[in-house]
Formats: sequence, C-alpha cells, structure tokens
Amino acid sequence: MGIKIKKFIDVRKQAGSFQNAFRGLKTAFCEEQSFKIQVITALLVLVLMFYFPLHYIERAIILLAIIFVLGLELINSQVERIMDVVQFDHNPKIKAIKDLSASAVLIAAVGALAIGFFIFLPYLL
Repeated sequence: MGIKIKKFIDVRKQAGSFQNAFRGLKTAFCEEQSFKIQVITALLVLVLMFYFPLHYIERAIILLAIIFVLGLELINSQVERIMDVVQFDHNPKIKAIKDLSASAVLIAAVGALAIGFFIFLPYLL
C-alpha cells in the first residue's frame, strides 16, 4: 500500500507560462514605442543606481518605481489592444478608457521621475 504524492508543480506547464510571458515582453518591446523608451530609461537608471553609492533602501525604491512604471505600461498596452478589438471605429467612450489607462502610466512615470530626482540629485550636485 503505497502513498501517492500529488504533483505539486507541473514543470512543463510552468515553463510554458514563462515562455508566454517572455513572448509578451518581446512583443511589447518590439511593438510598443513607449515601452521601449521606458525600458531604455530603466536600464540607464539601473546603471546610475550601481554607479553611485546608494543606500539599499534607495535602490529598492528605484527598483519598485521601475517595476511599477513598466507594469502599468504593459497593462495600458493590453487595454489599448482590447479596446481596438472591441471597437474598430472611433468611439468617445473607448477613447476615454484609453486616455484613463494612459494617464495612470503618466502619473507613475512622473512619480518615478520625482523619486529619481530626490535620490540622485545629491550625488549629481
């Protein structure tokens, strides 16, 4: 009488999920100009983050800001693509939804910029 152990993680299924996620990142980078600009900016900020002697809390805050902006940009791209599928022609309600989604990214980007100024400015002066 053996004990059956339920498979906790299906490695193949999990690998497929990661493949899909990386394919999505590639699509965003290749097809979304805003995402591409934000990734390049994030890379520049990461270089500065390791160039200056920042405290680990400052580094964590910068990383969170980068992740937040890039994540919101991906959600914004999803919303725009879904709305394009739902309605081909111009619809003021669809435009308002897209504008709201874009404004969330704008607020996050401005916030990340402010965080960057507060953290990096003492090292640049």
